[in-house]
Amino acid sequence: MRKERLIVPVVVGLALVWAVAQYAASLLFERELLRTLNDLEARGELVVEREDVERGWLSSSGRVLIAPLLGDGWQLAFTYTARHGVLSTRLDGEIQPALGPARQRLFGDALPSSAPRWHARYQTLGGSLKGSVGLSPFVVRQGQRELDFQGGQVTFGGEYGDWWLRARLKPLRLTDGVVSLEAGPASLESRYAYTADAHHFTQHDLLRLEQVAWSQPDLELDGSELVYRSRMELDDSELRIDAELNLGEVLAADQVLLTGGATAQFSRVDAEALRTLLRRLREEVMMGGSDTPTPRELIARLEPELKALLQDSPRVDVTTVDLDSPMLGLSAAGQGALIFDPRRLDELSVARLDDPAEQARWRSRLDGDFVWREVPTVVALWLGLPLDTQELAVDVVRGKVRVNGRPMPPLWR
Repeated sequence: MRKERLIVPVVVGLALVWAVAQYAASLLFERELLRTLNDLEARGELVVEREDVERGWLSSSGRVLIAPLLGDGWQLAFTYTARHGVLSTRLDGEIQPALGPARQRLFGDALPSSAPRWHARYQTLGGSLKGSVGLSPFVVRQGQRELDFQGGQVTFGGEYGDWWLRARLKPLRLTDGVVSLEAGPASLESRYAYTADAHHFTQHDLLRLEQVAWSQPDLELDGSELVYRSRMELDDSELRIDAELNLGEVLAADQVLLTGGATAQFSRVDAEALRTLLRRLREEVMMGGSDTPTPRELIARLEPELKALLQDSPRVDVTTVDLDSPMLGLSAAGQGALIFDPRRLDELSVARLDDPAEQARWRSRLDGDFVWREVPTVVALWLGLPLDTQELAVDVVRGKVRVNGRPMPPLWR
């Protein structure tokens, strides 16, 4: 009898523990979702909203809308249904991109394909998420034009402050009469790590295109192993972007038309000024309501913040150029840098940059140099230099370009 009397309290106790754990799991999921969406918006260039939200112990659901802060060219909407467990939460839903101010649905309206569904699992204790999206094949025809996409797979995951995405896309083919473009398979790997409110962040991207082919009656180009890498970093002092492009081999008539690659860095964009600009930009856009300012009005209002980005003398460093064209007998190897002079920024106007005189004032703030080694004879001839010229020294002084000490000749006569 004593054991039987203990059964009821034990069952009740276990039920209470399960209920508390279940409730805690749903709260943790909601907290992490809200925190992640807030940090996505804190990056600066997006607006994130939630609607139709329903919260519960056993399940939650809602719809998330992501759109650019400026413009109405696109919107990404995805629904989610979360089934909470004590140790993990299973999620699934539908992704529906929309295009233009009319919000035309990409899948169903523009494309004859159903919207892709996504699935994921969130680990309650570790706070990690892993999921995938399957992209179905489709064919679109419009007159002589045809787009044939063979599908793909996207996986994503990570945890708060550190997210990754991998996409594997099968080949696609675009034809327009006798002209065609084939590209793929392609892959994208991206990783985004950040601190709270995206005060600091680092983003790595790797895009690889295994094959690309362009065909028209008088020209055929075939490329292989085209690779683009980039790293964007925002720290306490600056925004810095490193980029690398590798062309693999581009063939024409079974000969190598172009091979090689280049690396470059864009740096010295003032970090605090960038954060201030994004904050002010969001305030102006969100407070505009029906009286949203035009781009020109927006630039005029934000002119001090825009010019503050330049106070640390931004620069572009072309660290490596190594291109070769055996077919044409041309090559390019060198490096260089271009720097902006930030003194007396009050003399410049961002809002009047469409005026040729103002453009000239901005160009006069540029200084730099570039060295091209082993110059092909045809290039020296084109520039009016001695045919035995082996090296080009391109200097930019207050916006004026000189080549080997001479003013830059007109490139088109």
